[in-house]
Amino acid sequence: MDYKTKTFTAVIAAITAYFITQRKVSKRCILSCRTTWNKLENYLKDEQIDLLDTSICKTFLITLFGTKDYSQLSTYERSHIRVIHDLIEYLETGSVLRLKTRISQLSGSIGSLMAGYVQYRVSQRIAAQTAYMYELYLSGFLDFLKTKNIIEINEVNHIHILTYLKGIKTTHGATIRRNIIVLRGFFQYLYEKNILFRDYSRFIPKDGYKNRAKLPSRYNEQEIKQLLESVDRSNSVGKRDYAILLLAIKLGLRASDIANLKFSHLKWEQNCVQINQMKTGELLELPLLPEVGNAIIDYLKYGRLQTNSHYIFIIARSPYNPLLATSIYTIVSKAFERAKINTQNKKRGPHALRHSLAGQLLERKSILPVIAEVLGHKNTESTKYYLSIDLQSLSSCALEVPMVATSFYLQKGGYFYE
Repeated sequence: MDYKTKTFTAVIAAITAYFITQRKVSKRCILSCRTTWNKLENYLKDEQIDLLDTSICKTFLITLFGTKDYSQLSTYERSHIRVIHDLIEYLETGSVLRLKTRISQLSGSIGSLMAGYVQYRVSQRIAAQTAYMYELYLSGFLDFLKTKNIIEINEVNHIHILTYLKGIKTTHGATIRRNIIVLRGFFQYLYEKNILFRDYSRFIPKDGYKNRAKLPSRYNEQEIKQLLESVDRSNSVGKRDYAILLLAIKLGLRASDIANLKFSHLKWEQNCVQINQMKTGELLELPLLPEVGNAIIDYLKYGRLQTNSHYIFIIARSPYNPLLATSIYTIVSKAFERAKINTQNKKRGPHALRHSLAGQLLERKSILPVIAEVLGHKNTESTKYYLSIDLQSLSSCALEVPMVATSFYLQKGGYFYE
């Protein structure tokens, strides 16, 4: 089959089948690729291009990023480049050699125990992304054990665990730390369930890695105003995007919660929004501010196309599916670019708007429990992260250094003592 001059639909169907059958790529990875593929499809429609080839893929990347320095791109932006490069390789060769299988199947006796542990953690309400991380790191350890011809859990000892951890090749200390956390929990689980009669979790050392949080990205009120004014509200897409921006700016909602917002979450009689947060599963109730409510009504009445979807925000083209969390990021990121706001060394997604709301609340002297409630935090410990952006309050905590008396330097042992 000649892949070089096929329709977009045919190429994507072929590469998807290749990833699933030949490379055993996870559904999560395919879904991530689709975010970039959808952008490419929209580009082809806008340019009225029927057939896809490598030159069009390269032009698409130039349209997205121009001559930007790759090192200055965000992780999200780099993912687009990687996906398109994979597509180019597939168009040219019919295969993709760069992409690696992320997760091996948790098979066999040990794999079944690992899968059972993941399900146990899921029953404790860990997030889907966290469960994926557990599967990823446990599958890596399982692959290591297979190279040692170890097929039963009672054949594993602490030397195997330490050898595996020492052999992990990565430049990121956080990767080592996560592997340690997952393996320690797994072996503690085996011990508590009497599957192993020795607690190997005690042999797993601490790694000494300290997670140094970066300063939260924050934009001032003038920049936020500039961001909102950049939206063309005369069309359906603009009405939708304006409402999405306000939900992030005024209510501090995460991208996942905006994307999953349903009609049932809007309590018009009580003037509030009630959602179960995607990240924590915790119930969050926020006031439905007039500005936000009016923007949503404007979109629903004059912008949203007729569909049976229970989700409020949908894509503007058939089949009018709900927006993904990644789509919310794209909408906010494009608004920053359109408003010509300086985003150098800053995030430019919905979370940056959430940070900005926290900063505004701090400037208004709101107490931490109130800010925690607005942001949907379980306690104020998570909210303390935002204290680092309240520079005005921090400066007021600075103490003056008193002058040192001259007699101190002249006394015996002093710097000027003779």
